[in-house]
Amino acid sequence: MSTTSRVLSSAELEVTLDRDEACLVIQGRDQAGIVAAVTSLLARNGANIISLDQYSDDPSGGNFFQRTVFHLADLASVKPQLEAELDAELSANFQLDWHLTDLSVPKRVAIFVSKSDHCLLDLLWRQRRGELPVVISMVISNHSDTAEDVRSFGVPFFHVPSAGPDKSAAEAEHLKLVQGNVDLVVLARYMQILSADFLNSVGVPVINIHHSFLPAFIGAAPYRKAKERGVKLIGATAHYVTKDLDEGPIIEQSVVRVSHRDTLAELTRKGADVEREVLSRAVLWHCEERVIRHERQTVVF
Repeated sequence: MSTTSRVLSSAELEVTLDRDEACLVIQGRDQAGIVAAVTSLLARNGANIISLDQYSDDPSGGNFFQRTVFHLADLASVKPQLEAELDAELSANFQLDWHLTDLSVPKRVAIFVSKSDHCLLDLLWRQRRGELPVVISMVISNHSDTAEDVRSFGVPFFHVPSAGPDKSAAEAEHLKLVQGNVDLVVLARYMQILSADFLNSVGVPVINIHHSFLPAFIGAAPYRKAKERGVKLIGATAHYVTKDLDEGPIIEQSVVRVSHRDTLAELTRKGADVEREVLSRAVLWHCEERVIRHERQTVVF
């Protein structure tokens, strides 16, 4: 492993986000009184609700999902007490799963990349522009091609070669770098398959961008295959990574229309544009706590 920089300290990770705003995400069995209980509890604690979205797939005991964003003065100091009350109300009384997130704390992200740089550079640029509530704390690659570009953004770059069928040594290095240091791993065209052992050990969600509507044109040279098939739409899919290759819950998808007049280079360029847009939206929505995973699906508010 070679590195061109160091891991950023916690002080260096601070970015400007809305202070005293939190997001409460709830899921579980639908039943009467959930919304009233949440809003009443927040009101008693002096919180002002900014937005509230909810969805039930069956009002008669189906699955219930809710995302609530609220402002509460001095959030950091009162958060433990608020969490204790939420646990008593939501966990004990309603048997719901929930988590409360301080939106002023940016998500720490590690990006894995190979040689293609379009998604990587787009995420780095959006972070620098303040368009993503994240701090990219490191970039890890099995090639060194993007090292200089990453360095220009002031982000640590780690080169971890991963050759041959046995990836265990490389994945061990990956885990040393990311465990305890990041909240999310993003595969920005990382052309390696992550093992089930790595996914079980990494401890954070992993998001991948796939170069088509799954499961079409899986594998190498997707745009050449699309050109040979004469497709009229090409697209991209952002999904959570699971042990089943390209079968994880889908977060976002999009398409662009193409025709027989498009060359392979034009298809590749249009496809790269869609990949950038889809991946950036998926990362944004995840980091804003808009995505709720449920079995093989997602609810995106």
